[in-house]
Amino acid sequence: MAKQPRFHRVLLKLSGEALMGSKPFGFEFDVVRAIAEQVRDVHGLGVQVAMVIGGGNIYRGLAGAGNGIDRVTGDHMGMLATVINSLAVQDALEKLDVHTRVLSAIEIREVAELYIRRRAMRHLEKGRVVIIAAGTGNPFFTTDSAAALRAMEVKAEVILKATQVDGIYSADPRKDPKAEKIDAITYLEVLEKGLKVMDATAISLCMDNHLPIIVFNLGVRGNIMRAVLGEKIGSIVKE
Repeated sequence: MAKQPRFHRVLLKLSGEALMGSKPFGFEFDVVRAIAEQVRDVHGLGVQVAMVIGGGNIYRGLAGAGNGIDRVTGDHMGMLATVINSLAVQDALEKLDVHTRVLSAIEIREVAELYIRRRAMRHLEKGRVVIIAAGTGNPFFTTDSAAALRAMEVKAEVILKATQVDGIYSADPRKDPKAEKIDAITYLEVLEKGLKVMDATAISLCMDNHLPIIVFNLGVRGNIMRAVLGEKIGSIVKE
């Protein structure tokens, strides 16, 4: 019997660091390919997949601001880094025969389509993976906020937040051996406890619009599929 996905339209949020693998900067192309293969497998079930990818493996606007670069300029540089990452993932997906479109919030006609909500939804309906680049197009907003905003715009049923740990913890489990895993938590508890799931703007947007967030470990192959099938995995933020 064929697998039946629980979700039919999802937004997958990846950090730029997810593309680095063991490298200190940039891409590890085997990792990019492995992510693309997982997305292909999910897409093969008929699930409509939108993606938002951060740019931290190349440049962080906030880090630039700390070194004297104007914050707005730094954030625009970070947005361009997300475009580079989006093109890398698009290339990996298309090598697997998955039709993919990069839509950018900043107009760069030679490399990406301009993000227009109806266009993004039409691409999804036609079975294309849509990678939404350049954040919201505005400084001072993170790619977490962009993921929450775009998920609601394209009517995604869930945000799949891929991380380097297997869910939400009371503290960073890589630094605190006493950190406890939290299987399910409300939006308000995330905000009150200051947990680093997504930034406060993104959590508030999801809370106001009743959009669940599943947090899981991208490093375990098949986890994107497990999340889409509704298997118990990672942690969930919901009402």
